[in-house]
Amino acid sequence: MARSIDYGNLMHQAMRRLIQQVLDQVSTQGLPGAHHFFITFDTNHPEVALADWLHDRYPGEMTIVIQHWFDNLQVDDEGFAVTLNFGDQPEPMYIPFDSIRTFVDPSVEFGLRFESHESEDEDEDDAEFEDTPDDDPTPPAGEVVRLDSFRKP
Repeated sequence: MARSIDYGNLMHQAMRRLIQQVLDQVSTQGLPGAHHFFITFDTNHPEVALADWLHDRYPGEMTIVIQHWFDNLQVDDEGFAVTLNFGDQPEPMYIPFDSIRTFVDPSVEFGLRFESHESEDEDEDDAEFEDTPDDDPTPPAGEVVRLDSFRKP
């Protein structure tokens, strides 16, 4: 029996399940209204599948945008597959949920951040909700996208 409740791990599981539900809904019904997603993930995660040239270009992490053009969005219990357009070149990829570092929907000022990708067995509480405004429209690598940078004046 566990000696304590691992709230950090439980929060990660709940947040990943939320992302799974949102993407599953989009895969069957499309993006409603102005919704769109910025998803940053660890390209070195062993289950990530993407073209070699994309991995070479983004050797640690990559941010994708699911908005105007995406195809073949398929969601399973472990992650999602999607085809995105890179310079008129469609590229399929697979992104496991546990490789995701940030998930942001700027249209409704919603964001999730996973600060660490350590083992799910660890007792750290390393998940956070992110909706803190910031005036800098260009986030440094590895930082969560600040929602105010997408607001129209």
